Amino acid sequence: MSKSIEELKSLTTQIRRDILRMVHAVNSGHPGGSLGCTEYFTALYGKVMNYNLPFTMEGKNEDHFYLSNGHISPVFYSTLARFDFFPVDELKTFRKLDSRLQGHPTTHEGLEGVRIASGSLGQGLSVALGVAQGKKLDGDQSLVYSLHGDGELQEGQIWEALMYAAANKVDNIISTIDYNGQQIDGSTENVLSLGNLHAKLESFGWTVLEEKNGNDLEAVIAILELAKTETGKGKPVVIILHTEMGAGVDFMMGTHAWHGKAPNDEQLDTAFKQLYLEAPADY
Repeated sequence: MSKSIEELKSLTTQIRRDILRMVHAVNSGHPGGSLGCTEYFTALYGKVMNYNLPFTMEGKNEDHFYLSNGHISPVFYSTLARFDFFPVDELKTFRKLDSRLQGHPTTHEGLEGVRIASGSLGQGLSVALGVAQGKKLDGDQSLVYSLHGDGELQEGQIWEALMYAAANKVDNIISTIDYNGQQIDGSTENVLSLGNLHAKLESFGWTVLEEKNGNDLEAVIAILELAKTETGKGKPVVIILHTEMGAGVDFMMGTHAWHGKAPNDEQLDTAFKQLYLEAPADY
């Protein structure tokens, strides 16, 4: 059953609570980028993407999603659980021994919703393009979605893939860049500036869309729906999605400090007070 916008907004808060609970329980993980991408994942799985359950690896005649910046696995796992790919209760096993929910997504444990192992940055776009071309060869009209970090764009393989996609007119892909301006060592501007990213992507032959309010659920849904209308026109499509690392928790925002650090007990309590739900469905 399709959820209303208000239900999805409540779900973004629930997912943020899940993210913090997961990383706090094992004192490891990446909450910052996960919190910043919550609206994207909720929009993608709640309104935009066409997929079937139960999950199958082949996913014929349905849209696929590929997470390239695999360190934000907490938001991916929570989203999959909250949209019934696997039981929510399994989130409590995150990063524990023998868990299917590894720090970076893997496929050998058969976790529903995960089609590639990811975490070695720069590789996800190449995989997504291969799948997109495979769908074309199969006569499958479905779309392929991928997500990338802005710091990940410092990897050379990304730019090779960008060239390849345009040269081969892979027009059934919608890639999104989580443009939060932060990476593990500091701001992207200070570590290695991306310059005029919009112009660079256009010069590589992509249709480029940009959304400044990447933590506004309705805005994210709208830009993804707009991107769908640009597919099938001979050019790959990319969205520059401006988000805030640590969105939803004030002391985690505006800094790279929470890229890969878990909150302590007191900080978790403070965060939960900010992420208030009248009837939380915490696992």
